[in-house]
Amino acid sequence: MSPDFIREALRQVRYPGFSRDIVSFGLVKEVQTTDTGVTVKIEIQTRDPDIPEKIFKDCHAVLDDLPDVGQVKVEIEIKDTPGQTSASGKSSIPGVKKIIAVASGKGGVGKSTVAANLAIALSQTGARVGLCDCDLYGPSVALMFGTNERPNANEQDEIIPIEAHGLQLMSMGFLLEDRSPVIVRGPMATRYTQQFLRQVAWDHLDYLILDLPPGTGDIQLTIVQTASVDGAIIVTTPQEVALIDARKAVSMFAKVNVPILGLVENMAWFDCDHGQRYYLFGEGGGVREAATLNVPLLGQIPINPETGRRGDQGQPVALLPPGEHPVADAFHQLARTLRERVKV
Repeated sequence: MSPDFIREALRQVRYPGFSRDIVSFGLVKEVQTTDTGVTVKIEIQTRDPDIPEKIFKDCHAVLDDLPDVGQVKVEIEIKDTPGQTSASGKSSIPGVKKIIAVASGKGGVGKSTVAANLAIALSQTGARVGLCDCDLYGPSVALMFGTNERPNANEQDEIIPIEAHGLQLMSMGFLLEDRSPVIVRGPMATRYTQQFLRQVAWDHLDYLILDLPPGTGDIQLTIVQTASVDGAIIVTTPQEVALIDARKAVSMFAKVNVPILGLVENMAWFDCDHGQRYYLFGEGGGVREAATLNVPLLGQIPINPETGRRGDQGQPVALLPPGEHPVADAFHQLARTLRERVKV
């Protein structure tokens, strides 16, 4: 019975709460087979004792029933846990002090717009900030920062991030032509995500903002298994259809023990030129949901045509100085709140 046969059998074991198997996630580090039995060595990152216990039981459920397998030994090593830094206070990514994930349970809530403008506003507080676009299939950072520059590599074969508006940037959009689709299956997407985090020469960042893809899938788990994320910000809009998915995102991060820093209610209202305020997607949904989930409401971002126009022009609205635009002011306040919650 070969190690490859055992690995193939272990593809039946799913990571708890996710669709992907532990082999595809790269958690199975070694398989040893002898005439008398099998030893499987697994590495995971978690503070939840139920996760390694579930994986342990599921591995035995699969392997113990194989014919002529002999004695089955499953060894699980729990590595540095996500959401925590090392004793030196540094994150698990070289050159980065704090890692903040910006996520949403669904698309269309303006998550990338929030991530981009938050990163800019954060840099304007004096912090050194990077933005990593982890949405491989719909990268938007290149457009929003107005650059088509291609990244180079240094002598260590690390990707040198693109610099724009005072930020260090990485995105699949820098590696593709405008009309080129990203066609990669799960394991390849995992590899790209790990490369963006581990093989980019981030230069002395105080904060690295991760713009996650929408949903609660495989890339999200890859990220928390690759890096020690200090906290997640969940972006939603006020209507119930968005809040349902925001709850799923909160639940997903709870499964992998990443702290929820709070909710951001995007497109909270629209102020017309005549001074009338309209709640286009309902009123106060983010406020109520934050209270229900017992997490802070970090900010409410108004909807305004200028936000979209400036994003399309590569000049995000947060570049405007305080007091010049209400949306920019909202992002500046959000950045100050975040710095208070996640100190470097």
